Amino acid sequence: MSTPVEDEYEFDVDAERIDVDLVHKWLSTDAYWALGREREVVERSVRGSLNFGAYDREGNQVAYARVVTDLATFAWLCDVYVARDHRGSGLGVRLATTVVEYLAPYELRRVMLATLDAHGLYAKLGFVALPDPQKWMVLLDGRSA
Repeated sequence: MSTPVEDEYEFDVDAERIDVDLVHKWLSTDAYWALGREREVVERSVRGSLNFGAYDREGNQVAYARVVTDLATFAWLCDVYVARDHRGSGLGVRLATTVVEYLAPYELRRVMLATLDAHGLYAKLGFVALPDPQKWMVLLDGRSA
């Protein structure tokens, strides 16, 4: 899947196009949820996930998102990042929309995400606060508390 959007950005799920070094730089130095993440961890996460890249007209990667999913019942949208010089253009909403539209035919029971500061962005796509949070649990690794 490769889609030009408003002739400004192209979205693609080809993992081979993902610039792992760039994604590692973004996540490990500028993403509050992944500061200090090691390159090898980023590389493994790319290999084990469905990846979405956004590219400018010159083919440079300008945003990234990944989805951990079985493509049957569940998906976790994570590591959504837009390069600083492309923020404010609506690219984040378009990237998230691309992910949601890509997953729609699979009729997943649940698509989840966690965010500290982008609730409004995801609400535009239909995401809501976790219903019945008392039912949910998490196993932390000791670094994430």
